[in-house]
Amino acid sequence: PFSIKYFLTAILFVLFDIEIVFFYPYAVNFREFGLGGFLAVLTFVSIFFLGFFYVLKRGALDWDK
Repeated sequence: PFSIKYFLTAILFVLFDIEIVFFYPYAVNFREFGLGGFLAVLTFVSIFFLGFFYVLKRGALDWDK
């Protein structure tokens, strides 16, 4: 009864929502984490954006297909 596009959009929304949950502690305490914390967040953001661009390239957000 549900289109797979709605399911994919819901899953991507949940992933972005979880990303915000992981960013919040860093945003609040970024001065206390130092360089190690910055590199950890930079790695997390890099992996997340690689996944996001992969999703865009695969066309998961294209409604026309």
